Amino acid sequence: MRKIKLREGVDLANLFGPHDLHLKMIEGELQVRMAARGDEITLQGQPESVLRAEHILQELADWTRTYYELKPDDISRAIRATEEKADVPLKPFTFSASALPTKKGNINPKTPNQQAYLEAINQSDLVIAIGPAGTGKTYLAMAMALAALTHKQVSRIILARPAVEAGEHLGFLPGDLFAKVHPYLRPLYDALYTMMDIERANRLIERGEIEIAPLAFMRGRTLDDAFVILDEAQNATAEQMKMFLTRLGLNSKAIVTGDITQIDLPDSKKSGLAQIAEILLNIDGIQFVYFSEQDVVRHRLVKAIIKAYDRFEQQPPNSPHKTSSDPSTASLNYRSGSNTNGQGPML
Repeated sequence: MRKIKLREGVDLANLFGPHDLHLKMIEGELQVRMAARGDEITLQGQPESVLRAEHILQELADWTRTYYELKPDDISRAIRATEEKADVPLKPFTFSASALPTKKGNINPKTPNQQAYLEAINQSDLVIAIGPAGTGKTYLAMAMALAALTHKQVSRIILARPAVEAGEHLGFLPGDLFAKVHPYLRPLYDALYTMMDIERANRLIERGEIEIAPLAFMRGRTLDDAFVILDEAQNATAEQMKMFLTRLGLNSKAIVTGDITQIDLPDSKKSGLAQIAEILLNIDGIQFVYFSEQDVVRHRLVKAIIKAYDRFEQQPPNSPHKTSSDPSTASLNYRSGSNTNGQGPML
């Protein structure tokens, strides 16, 4: 059991939440019991969980002293951020200094790796983001691109994606060329429409200020004065990746995002994303950012699913619990954090 006394000036109603909701969230996630009497809180549970809960409460208490209105999402961020390091400072990736304004509200990085990702994009002209689904790789890149376009740092945004089926063969698709490739590009439209009114987004697309195209359409082009995002880059072949990276023109920035555990290329094709982590080492102006399941900001089950697949892939091929095995599948263990000198992991 541990008793902590909060500092003076704390807004207890704000800290505890309506009907003590915030305390209940911390209790449920960390498996601790809390009893509050005024500005004194008693904590019971495993020692490491108690210390983690104390750190979260003290950090959140400081926010209320600056009249910051806490929301349940802030509690979830704080819990998620302290999973790997219990005493990690929480302010750098929660307060508005890193907020990206959009028509539908501010977008804030929610984990230390997301904060490092935004810093890398600000610092470098080429950033490669590798990690599992739901970690905000494309979403944050899109927000940075829109901010750059709004502030006239670039004159256009180019969003590209390989037109590769996810483990299926859809066969002939009816319609003109746009109708055939549109299903592959739909996720980029979805991300765009979550940040911008659909009518305005469509106007920018019509004027060519935002272009969404299959990766194959990039050949032969020079992308000047542009913010370029290559999404789902694990499905770009080595040849396509080289082609894309050599399109970068003057006053341009490129973000490459992908998940090397979800490669849909035929077995005979090597993923360009996996390859560049070996090739583009120690090049000034290039940064790698690696996400892990700790950075997942989708439904809480997504993180559990990723961990389950991780355990499954690490089992020996002849394990009785492993019904199938694909030796080409990469492990779900990502190296957390960013590498400012372009040093990638061994893949």
